[in-house]
Amino acid sequence: MLVTEILKAKGDTVFTMAPDQTVAAAAGELMQRRVGAVVVLDGERVVGILSERDIVAVIAREGAAALENAVSCCMNQEVVYARPNETVDVLMGRMTDRRIRHLPVVHGEKLCGIVSIGDLVKSKIGEVEAEARGLKAYISAG
Repeated sequence: MLVTEILKAKGDTVFTMAPDQTVAAAAGELMQRRVGAVVVLDGERVVGILSERDIVAVIAREGAAALENAVSCCMNQEVVYARPNETVDVLMGRMTDRRIRHLPVVHGEKLCGIVSIGDLVKSKIGEVEAEARGLKAYISAG
């Protein structure tokens, strides 16, 4: 299955923040939106990604005062991307190798979605279930 198919099913909504917003505001967004990461944009350009893990790390290092820091201080600037025409298997490998759980999807330079490890696992489960149904139908028709 391709990333484009996942985005068709789940939608292309991406929650974003500006790099000058506070870590506290980012934590609030993650909680309210019930997501694990936000993409950080400077205008329309992706400049980073901030995950729950990044917030926990900065608070562990700096204490509660870190909540007033700008998102740019603790976001991951080395963003790993997905492309719409990539397969679930390729992305699962990339995420496993790099120990990341979210990939912004870009087409050219344009942000067009985000996929999480949960989205990819759900997709794989759907493929396996469809294959099992097909095999059952084949066996019972035989």
